[in-house]
Amino acid sequence: MSDLYISWSDYHRIIEQLAVTIYRSNWEFDQILCLAKGGLRVGDVLARLYDKPLAILSVSSYGGTGGQVRGRVRFAKHITMTTETLGSRILLVDDLVDSGLSLQYTVDWLEEYCQTIIDLRTAVLWYKAISVFKPYYYVDYLTDNPWIHQPFERYEKMSPADLSAKWE
Repeated sequence: MSDLYISWSDYHRIIEQLAVTIYRSNWEFDQILCLAKGGLRVGDVLARLYDKPLAILSVSSYGGTGGQVRGRVRFAKHITMTTETLGSRILLVDDLVDSGLSLQYTVDWLEEYCQTIIDLRTAVLWYKAISVFKPYYYVDYLTDNPWIHQPFERYEKMSPADLSAKWE
């Protein structure tokens, strides 16, 4: 497995490319639902660009050494949102689709428990070839399945004490 290093400027450029891809599809949606943590920044930018409400669902499947060990997919008990309902046309966003299990399980869960949804589309920045789930919208299709090092990962290896020492 190779490594792909993403800078902040690359990260924002890729989010903008995703926004343009969605825009050019002419698809209308009511709300954006992002998967936290990876989809938070993507969802935030898209919600601002499209002026749509942002809902958040926390999902976790990685842990272990360096956060690179795939485990059981775990969901929060509730979706956090400021609207009364999720809506009927939902854009589900995350940063990437690796194995595809988190996104597939989320789509299955939403279809079972959110009866108001009539149209659900998925959007990610990176779509890996090993995925069992194909997102509706994506920017980069990665055939060599690299480990993606995103610019905010440095905070996962840092503590508040480390940060305090840096700023002394």
